[in-house]
Amino acid sequence: MTDILMPALSPTMEEGTLAKWLVKKGDTVSAGDVIAEIETDKATMEVEAVDEGVVEEILVEAGAEGVKVNAPIARLSGGTETKAPEPKPAETAEPEAPAKAEAKSETPAKAEPAPAKAPPAKAKDGERIFASPLARRIAEQKGLDLAAITGSGPHGRIIERDVKDAKPGAKAAVTAAAMPTGRRGETRPVQSLQQMGIPEGSYDLIPLDGMRKTVARRMTDSFRDVPHFPLTIDLEIDRLLEARGRINTMLEKDGVKVSVNDIILKACAVALKRVPEANASYSPEGIALHHHADIAMAVAVEGGLITPIIRKCETKGLAQIAQETKDLAERARTRKLKPEEFQGGTFSVSNLGMFGIKSFGSIINEPQGAILSVGAGTKQPVVRGDQLAIATVMSVTMTCDHRVVDGATGARWLEAFKALIEEPLAMMV
Repeated sequence: MTDILMPALSPTMEEGTLAKWLVKKGDTVSAGDVIAEIETDKATMEVEAVDEGVVEEILVEAGAEGVKVNAPIARLSGGTETKAPEPKPAETAEPEAPAKAEAKSETPAKAEPAPAKAPPAKAKDGERIFASPLARRIAEQKGLDLAAITGSGPHGRIIERDVKDAKPGAKAAVTAAAMPTGRRGETRPVQSLQQMGIPEGSYDLIPLDGMRKTVARRMTDSFRDVPHFPLTIDLEIDRLLEARGRINTMLEKDGVKVSVNDIILKACAVALKRVPEANASYSPEGIALHHHADIAMAVAVEGGLITPIIRKCETKGLAQIAQETKDLAERARTRKLKPEEFQGGTFSVSNLGMFGIKSFGSIINEPQGAILSVGAGTKQPVVRGDQLAIATVMSVTMTCDHRVVDGATGARWLEAFKALIEEPLAMMV
């Protein structure tokens, strides 16, 4: 008998959603057959069987959320050992509706395998509380303390009816794990909305999905742990706009259209090669100076954002960059990116200019050493010599990790970037 385990689709994955089964009980599968689709915080992946056999039991129903990595999700007969399946990018993503998924997630042995010995649902001295994902969500919405609820499910597991029947008066207890660390390392309690004066029932609560949780955790960690500072500069982009018009006329026959953001990505990559000290990451072992400029671009998607990466951006022409950014952005919005397409990178660009934002600062995307925030280009008066003129001016802010990119290095990078943007032909030299 072989247990099929929930695979880790990325180095940081701790849990995921079993979106869809592509096999059923009694089906015969061979090694390499796609058997399920798994959703993580940022992508949907197909899961392949690594052994052959007959599906004896489906342990986790389709739609179950919060399935822990390495938890058994199905069982095959004819296998010899427990193995984790291999993930690969999904071609299509058809997750079941949330309501249906939640209803199914109450059956035994779903997101968390039952322990050999039935534990009490009540936590004592840090003991783990066993509860279904739906029960946890309802408890969070109602402000209930799961430690105060007795589970009626298998092995003392807390399930939906337990939290629905519980009295709303029991507020969730604050644990050390839920206390963010303060500036000096001390913990501070997390207060509920009710404790902060917002009455219960005066708002609609949208549960956090995996992506929003991951974004919240990573941005909080980065803002707290990375000593960062901003550098802002104004750029005149009239020549860039003229060059873009001529480039798109040349590429029209090929159906390729270069955006201002594509040119910015290329300029960032070239500037990083000219000031390699800015193309760096901090690690406890030392400062990593990257061989290539792998530029991550922030893409807004439903429920958060994702940063697909243009690898070796300094080696690519604008037409190729334009095609890659279009493809990556489209697949990012449908969560079809492979993990290697959005993990890593050496530098990020976040562009809110299309929304009319003139200037802003971004949070560094670790382990990168800097991120560039791009505002809108607007017509403004400028002084050239002793004459007043009108130019299209764009503000950019570079947020730097002071451990690797100090003020002088950041200033030199912005100087190189400014020269490339204000005279795009310089990228050809």
